[in-house]
Amino acid sequence: GFRQRKIKEKKNIFSPSRVLPSPSPAMAPPPPPPTATKYFWGDSPEPDEYYASLGLRHAEAYFQSPCGRLFTHSFHPLSAASDGDVKGVVFMSHGYGSDSSWMFQNIAISYARWGYAVFCADLLGHGRSDGVRGYLGDTEAVARAALSFFLSVRRSGAYASLPAFLFGESMGGATTLLAYLRSPPDAGWAGIILSAPLLVFPDDMYPSRVRLFLYGLLFGLADTWAVMPDKRMVGRSIRDPAKLRVIASNPRLYRGSPRVGTMRELARVTALLRESFGEVAAPFLVVHGTDDGVTSPEGSRMLYERAASEDKSLILYDGMYHSLIQGESDENRDRVLADMRAWIDERVRRYGAGAGAAAADGHAEAPAA
Repeated sequence: GFRQRKIKEKKNIFSPSRVLPSPSPAMAPPPPPPTATKYFWGDSPEPDEYYASLGLRHAEAYFQSPCGRLFTHSFHPLSAASDGDVKGVVFMSHGYGSDSSWMFQNIAISYARWGYAVFCADLLGHGRSDGVRGYLGDTEAVARAALSFFLSVRRSGAYASLPAFLFGESMGGATTLLAYLRSPPDAGWAGIILSAPLLVFPDDMYPSRVRLFLYGLLFGLADTWAVMPDKRMVGRSIRDPAKLRVIASNPRLYRGSPRVGTMRELARVTALLRESFGEVAAPFLVVHGTDDGVTSPEGSRMLYERAASEDKSLILYDGMYHSLIQGESDENRDRVLADMRAWIDERVRRYGAGAGAAAADGHAEAPAA
């Protein structure tokens, strides 16, 4: 069965837990043809009824960032008397080719049901936001657009005094870390949660330097060409076949081959982030499956070892794939979510309202657990 290994923070706040058994790893099949369902939960109920059944209030809106228009979601517990009557606020970024309107919502829904206000945005080039589908020619612009939305909410009256957290999954983990590094001093992030962040490519996933060089000779004309090998990323991400079918049915999923500019830019930004690990001072939790074939767990190890933060945790799940929450068995998903909940609830207890800025700058004195 699975074992869970945890590298403890200096003051550990919860004991290691065992990942529940699941079938032995096997390469997932290629995604089946999309099915015609209106929502990721099926054709019914309608959204308002669905979210209300989960005890949540949900809203959608467009946000005009300096770099393009973003499609956004917000989730609040119905038990909250007002928008600010929550434990804290969490800002989430999805992975490559995905969006925040399909299975990624399950992560946002979980956090909102724990008592947090949650805000998500489709990254530029994804979902219903501006940009060429699946194209990340300028990751700085992608991160800047998301950050402008997050800060507009973070600085509003309802949330300004609450602990605020950043969450990123896969490629969204890379843009989240970049957004943190580009944040102004008064952003006051109380913590960062990264799920299988793209910080290091596995050796067999790294984009061909020869291809990138040759396409680069075309002076940017090939940047949006969808011609890079995809190395069957979906099959290396999702363990559960039923969940794979639901994910593949997302009408806004980018199904083309990776674009030249996307792979070039991801290779560049992951190298830049690794050089900047020492600048990460905020409390953080990073989780990764050891059998992740899309993003290397080595990147998460490197972040943990090099980050300046005195409050940091790394959890490695033996045998798990890339998509820890959306693609694993329910038992393993629940284990990952339980670890995340324990971590974020403890940070709210430690730092509380108004302490986020000090914590994010690495100056907060973490009380004994």
